[in-house]
Order: sequence, then structure tokens, then C-alpha cells
Amino acid sequence: MKLSCTKDNLALVLSLVGGIAGKNINLPILGNVLIKADTQTVEIVATNLELAMVAYLRAKVDEPGQFTVPARTLADFVNFLSGEKVDLELVNNELVVTCDRATTKIKGSPADDFPVVPQSKDGHGFTVSAEDFKNGLAQVTPALARNDIRPELSGVFFSFNPEGFKGLVMASTDSYRLAEKKIKLTQGEESFSAIVPGRTAQEIHHLLSAASSEAEKNVRILINENQLVIHYDGAQLVSRLVDGKYPDYTQIIPKDFKTTAGMSLAQLTKEIKAASLFSTTGVNAVVFKFAGESVALASSSTQTGEYSSQISADIVGEENNINLNHRYLLDGLNGIRGERVYMKMINADSPCVLAPEKDESYLYIVMPIRQ
Repeated sequence: MKLSCTKDNLALVLSLVGGIAGKNINLPILGNVLIKADTQTVEIVATNLELAMVAYLRAKVDEPGQFTVPARTLADFVNFLSGEKVDLELVNNELVVTCDRATTKIKGSPADDFPVVPQSKDGHGFTVSAEDFKNGLAQVTPALARNDIRPELSGVFFSFNPEGFKGLVMASTDSYRLAEKKIKLTQGEESFSAIVPGRTAQEIHHLLSAASSEAEKNVRILINENQLVIHYDGAQLVSRLVDGKYPDYTQIIPKDFKTTAGMSLAQLTKEIKAASLFSTTGVNAVVFKFAGESVALASSSTQTGEYSSQISADIVGEENNINLNHRYLLDGLNGIRGERVYMKMINADSPCVLAPEKDESYLYIVMPIRQ
């Protein structure tokens, strides 16, 4: 195997696939990337058996071949290079990497030992705007459950063309908060739903975020009962899906509210961050009181002290109060676009809804801290 490419192209491709490769005591080769060169194309492949990424590298191939090397070692070395052109050559079961005056030999393993990436041609096909998909994933992934006690909650629920909406609905919840985002599909009429692993959702977001301004505008999705395949800008991501049934989260979304307060998103975010400095560690409680033309925030801790402040707000409805987790609130506010945000609530024991102004495609719900 012998090929040459630009340093920037190689570094970009390695950054795309590198997050998937990782240490595995039982199967060390999963820490490697497969470099697969034929006369026409060069593929860089990484897998952890649950998730795989195939990225295409623009390169000039002098001799076809394939070999695997540690992903971290190759990526770190390439990032240190200062030249523009990189030559890769397989010599005596070592990958020789040359750039300007720098040369290294990286020990690896034969390609025959690398797991085969499954290919899927059957399933439901959809197309979605890359920008909308990327932003939507960023809005819902913070609410993912961080453990596998209930595996379905560690994944993002994808519902294509559900009843009442033509498009893709993504939702996530860890039972303390819930995020839901609706985006339009550019192609695909069938109805289908599945649970996509949280790690996969994060890798899709990483893939879309790394794209250049000249990248494709749409993402192609192929999904069936067991597998999700994403095609985008010269890369292919293949992932298993989470078994199980996603809870009917729509039941906890309040339909009517007793209090609605509209206020500056930037000001609310700033005040919650300030209040967080004086909240009890582990509880993270901030008290909100809605009255008149302002929202009062307060927090206290036996270790750090007390905090109180007020924000001007347009309040409609009854006076109200609620205790909320500041970390969950900030995660939701980070997903809101625009200058204003609305907090909607019923009482101190019911969920609080965060919603952008004039945008019904996104909502974020936080469960209250009961005293």
C-alpha cells in the first residue's frame, strides 16, 4: 500500500472516525483505524462493534492495499506535522508516514483482523437538511440519560412522520427533563420510529459539525428495525439501534398553564449562572417567584451563602413559584435560539416548560424540585 494526500484532509478524516475507535481489552484492534486503498478511493474506517464510521479520503494511490494502525497514535502524529503533503506506505507490517523532513514508522495489525462493517440496503429512506439536523441534535442530546439502567432513555427517540406532523420528531429524556425538536424532511413520506443510541446521536452531530461550507446541504438516512445508516459528504455512519419501547413522553407535556413569563434569554441565563454559585451542591435548586412585572430568583447554601435577584418579565396569569435545577435549566436555555424565552408553569409540583419566542418546533421541560 502506498498513497499520498494533504495533511489537512488526513487530519479531518481521522478526527471524524477517531472518536469511535477506543481501548478494548478483549479486542485491542478496535483501537485501530483501517486504511483501505484501492485504485479509485481510500477509506478510513473505525468501529466499536455497535457503531462504525467509514470516511473517504481524497488521495493519490500508487499501490492499493490495506492495513490497520492505532487511531490515536496516527491522529496525534499527523496533527504535529507542519508540511502540506503526507505520504503513507506499508513496509514490513509497519506504516511509514513521511511529511517534509519528518518520518515515523507506526506498528499495526493486518486488515484481516479488523471487524467487517455491516452494510444495509433495506429500510426506510429519508432526507433532511444537514443544518436543521445538526441543530436539532444539539438541542435534544443534553437531556439524555447518562446511565444504562433504562437503555431506552440513553437513546434519542426518532419518529418520522408521526400522526399530526410531517417531518422528523426527535426527543430525549432522563426522567428529570425532556427535550423535543421537530424538523422538516426534504424527502420521505413513510412513518417509522426507532431509538438511536445517544453515542450515535453525538457522533452524527460531530460529523455534521466538521463539515466545510462547501459540504452537502442534505443528509441521507436509511433506517430499519435494527440499523441506522447516515450518508453525508463522503462519510457513512452505521449504527445498531436500541431495543425496547420508548415511553409515551407526550403525556407529561402540559397543555394549559396558569402562569407564562416572557423575558430576555441572555439575562435569564446570566442570573441562573449567578444563582448557581450559591445553590446547595447536589440539589442545585434555584427558587423562582413570578409576580407583577418581574421574576425573582433566589438560592442559598450553608457553605457559600445566599443570592437573590429580579428580572423584568411580561407575566400573564397567576402569581406562582417553583424550585428548579439550575444545571437542567441551563442545558435547555443553551438550545434556545433568539432573544427571548418563555417559562410556562401550572404550580410548584408540575413540570415547567421552556420555549423560544415564535418557534413551536422546540420545547424543553424541567421537572420541579419538590420541597
